[in-house]
Amino acid sequence: MADLIALCDTDAVSEDAALRVEHDGQDYAVYLYEGQYYVTADLCTHGPGYMSEGFIEGCEVECPFHQGKFNFITGAPTSPPCTEALKVWKVTVQSDKVWIDPSSGTVA
Repeated sequence: MADLIALCDTDAVSEDAALRVEHDGQDYAVYLYEGQYYVTADLCTHGPGYMSEGFIEGCEVECPFHQGKFNFITGAPTSPPCTEALKVWKVTVQSDKVWIDPSSGTVA
């Protein structure tokens, strides 16, 4: 786990709201959906909205800036005006913590 970074405790994340986490100058949004944890970049690709402040419905998060939506599992935009995907990271859960490999970030 030397390459992984711990973002938060699992009990800090709820299904109805994303959690904003800052680590080493990068802002992340951590989600819980159907018992699984997901991590995206917190900043919207369309404007200055933070995904961690957005409305969550199912596996979608609505940006509070222009109300565009993303699938937070894949990062793919699902509603305009957003057209560019969010970066997502592979999540590992160990010892009641949400971990990511910072080099695993991908864009759909």
